[in-house]
Amino acid sequence: MARISITWKKSTIGYSQRQRRIIESLGLRRLNHTVEHDLTPSIIGMVNKVSHLIEVKELE
Repeated sequence: MARISITWKKSTIGYSQRQRRIIESLGLRRLNHTVEHDLTPSIIGMVNKVSHLIEVKELE
């Protein structure tokens, strides 16, 4: 299964509570924090909702 690396790049100040909860549910705790996830439909959906706040890289 493919894996992706997600880095939190932009603050959630001024964005909805829903987007803040998505960032939290991805496991991101602070700016510039990076986590790795398997590429599942639920993760893809969360990434699409907050793509303006994060940076995504595909891992081998």
